[in-house]
Amino acid sequence: MFVNTPQQLAEKKLLLLYILDKVQHPLTNQQINQLVLENDIMDYFMLQQFLGELKDSSFIIEEDGKKSKICHITDKGKNTLDYFNNRIPNHQKSSIDKILEKKKEELKQRSEIKADYIETQENEYMVKLSMIEDSITIISLKLNVATLKQAKEICEKWKKNPDDIYKKIIDAVI
Repeated sequence: MFVNTPQQLAEKKLLLLYILDKVQHPLTNQQINQLVLENDIMDYFMLQQFLGELKDSSFIIEEDGKKSKICHITDKGKNTLDYFNNRIPNHQKSSIDKILEKKKEELKQRSEIKADYIETQENEYMVKLSMIEDSITIISLKLNVATLKQAKEICEKWKKNPDDIYKKIIDAVI
């Protein structure tokens, strides 16, 4: 677990980017800590240092939730990961993939995705979308649309792929 060469330090930062990219939805600092420490990927102090450096370099974003901070990878972080992906040893990526596959269901169970619509006036609908994780509202969005078909399509797409939609919204406003 000890890391001392610049190459090893860079690999650990890339591993954090890899984890945040593979999870495909924001994680709380507690979830990142649990995932990394339980699997002996690095120690707590190194993890916190690297998260701070990745945040300072705009490779990840840390936002305030109601109860805790949530982190997700930025486009800059994804581009960096894509460019330097070959520097992460394949056995480490494989190990992370296996860990995340096991944890994915647990992490998803902590997430609640909601999508509803109501008719507000004739031929006018209010669509309400939200993502809640560990009792923290990650996003809440209300849209007015003109047709029932649009309302249904928006709800279906949100339920199928909320993480990608959330990331696109965040990327568009940052």
